[in-house]
Amino acid sequence: MIVWIAGLAIALILLILIGLVLFTAWTARQVEQKMPAPGQFIDIDGTRLHYLDKGSGPTLLLVHGLAGEVHNFTHSLLGRLAHNFRVVILDRPGSGYSSRPNDALAPLTAQARIISRFCQALALERPLVVGHSLGGAIALALALDYPEQVGGLALIAPVTHQPEQVPPPFDGLTIGSPLLRRLIAWTAATPLSIANRERALTTLFGPQPVPDDFATRGGGLLSLRPCAFIGAATDLMAAEQDLVGMPARYKDLAIPVGILFGTEDRILDPALHAQEFVSKVPGTDLELIEGGGHMILISSADQAAAFIARIARRTTAIDAPLAPVG
Repeated sequence: MIVWIAGLAIALILLILIGLVLFTAWTARQVEQKMPAPGQFIDIDGTRLHYLDKGSGPTLLLVHGLAGEVHNFTHSLLGRLAHNFRVVILDRPGSGYSSRPNDALAPLTAQARIISRFCQALALERPLVVGHSLGGAIALALALDYPEQVGGLALIAPVTHQPEQVPPPFDGLTIGSPLLRRLIAWTAATPLSIANRERALTTLFGPQPVPDDFATRGGGLLSLRPCAFIGAATDLMAAEQDLVGMPARYKDLAIPVGILFGTEDRILDPALHAQEFVSKVPGTDLELIEGGGHMILISSADQAAAFIARIARRTTAIDAPLAPVG
């Protein structure tokens, strides 16, 4: 009797797991049909990178944050910038429609190396690098390790120091085992993401409102794919390897740097990631958006575009006159 019950329980668990896998695969297929890759692809050291290249003029390289992708920038910023700049937006390795080989490293320095090779392949000569959130930390790593390739940094709500704790929307990504990441990605991650979507987005954007079209125009739906969960969890677990030691190197930055932060950011603390950074790099152009949240690149797009243009004017490689942004 006990053996029969145990067998039934195992069979039931297997059926549930199979059902979750099928639901996850169906959801990913539906998302990708609704939101195909909008850009083009290039192979860099075994990594297939997806990117957009729009506009003309001095070059901006836009690097998204944790669990983000190109739509985070195309939602509100691209249209405000492309008439003055050549805007290159990259899906980081393992994010959006960019791949990451299973054996590839994900620390900030490893991602910076791939981006450096990407800049060389596209002949991007000392662009102004715009990094949001974790993308800000990667932009900093790029500038520290490859200073000859970066003209300046415009950092939007960046990670600049090791956070004291993982922010609530991302705490479910703290999974050390690659095998366990894949198991969760293909079973529980998608239905849990759907169930927790409203709460997570409210934290991510708050206290500013969540745009009604973020799921599509902002790329929110793409986070429901298992590859997005795996990529984000891999990024999060690897980031701390470099964040601990990076602040001691900030004194070596010899390029224009600007930081834009919302005073009410619910993901990252402006005191730690903005004001503490400025204490280490006194020439930093710091601008605070009163009442702004973490997604100010969308919620406060006019201010974000004007901030980027202002830092561009400070960048020695970008000295052409610019038309008003907006």
